[in-house]
Amino acid sequence: MKTKRYDYPLHDVRLDASFFSAGNGVEEIHACARVTNTFLSYSRQLEGLLAAVGLFMEEKEMAGSRPVLKRYLLSDAANQAEALLREEEGSPYALSVVQQPPLDGSKIALWVYLQKGETNSCYVHHWWTHRYFQEGDSEEQMSRLFRSYQDELGRHSMDVARHCLRTWLYVHDIDVNYAGVVKARNDCFRHWGLTPETHYIASTGIQGRQADARVKVSMDAYAVHGLREEQVSYLHALTHLSPTHVYGVAFERGTAVEYGDRRQLYISGTASIDREGKVVHVGDVARQILRMWENVEKLLEEGGACARDLAQATVYLRDASDYSVVRPLLADRMPGVPVHYVSAPVCRPAWLIEMECIAIVARHHPSYPDF
Repeated sequence: MKTKRYDYPLHDVRLDASFFSAGNGVEEIHACARVTNTFLSYSRQLEGLLAAVGLFMEEKEMAGSRPVLKRYLLSDAANQAEALLREEEGSPYALSVVQQPPLDGSKIALWVYLQKGETNSCYVHHWWTHRYFQEGDSEEQMSRLFRSYQDELGRHSMDVARHCLRTWLYVHDIDVNYAGVVKARNDCFRHWGLTPETHYIASTGIQGRQADARVKVSMDAYAVHGLREEQVSYLHALTHLSPTHVYGVAFERGTAVEYGDRRQLYISGTASIDREGKVVHVGDVARQILRMWENVEKLLEEGGACARDLAQATVYLRDASDYSVVRPLLADRMPGVPVHYVSAPVCRPAWLIEMECIAIVARHHPSYPDF
């Protein structure tokens, strides 16, 4: 994976990008942008970030590229989201906005996924982002979101069980509301025939809120139409991790998607957990980092990849004061990888850290159409 850093000092922004290219196929680009001057007001940080991303799009290696997804991470959605959404109104790409304060002290950060070239017409890539409801408790809102998503996919001749590859569930006050989210997801999946004997979906369930405090859970999701069943496989790393249903939840540790020219790996939110589903190294964030990373490596390895193939990562911390410990330990393990570190408690209080990531590996499968 090729990586490169871009500095835009006039706008107080630094951007790290990864580039994956497989011959003449579509180039995939992931970029994480952050504000370097944390003393600026939110309006100045937003203005600088948007300007810097505009300059990034004018770089010679970006010629012909287009954004597919933008996810903004805010420190205070109630006071920040409105201005951001106004700036992004009418944008042609999927837009995700969530309050997960960047741990570098800035008020806003951005992950953007871009593509250069046209994807194969035999595949339809469907992003469903920044969706939520205001009424009801977390169980009711999660159930309604999944049913709404199923209806949306149905309008495109798709469904959750066969076509959804990845979800992100952002739970406001996760220590209180996560149980309702789990119950609703379990019930929906059971109704749709998703069981431990079939498969679940790669996912991150993590703290995150919207501007409206009535929103208990919001959701992003990614689905693809046109994949054959054998093009999708699931990652377990059972030497290190338990099946998720052991502790009552329904998601896959990771999903591998095969195309003719590449393999994409979507690694779910992964923490310091063992093969019995127990938290490892309670109270010790440094040792939890090492076990979490070992688990991620095993999932990547099972998918035929390694840390050098990482295109993007997000690291979640329960306690912001652990940032100074976490960042150098992980920076040594994934140098150059576009990554954001954010404040976002994990679904179990004893888990102090969690990370998710995307990896891409060049492959040659003549029986499958290219990406």
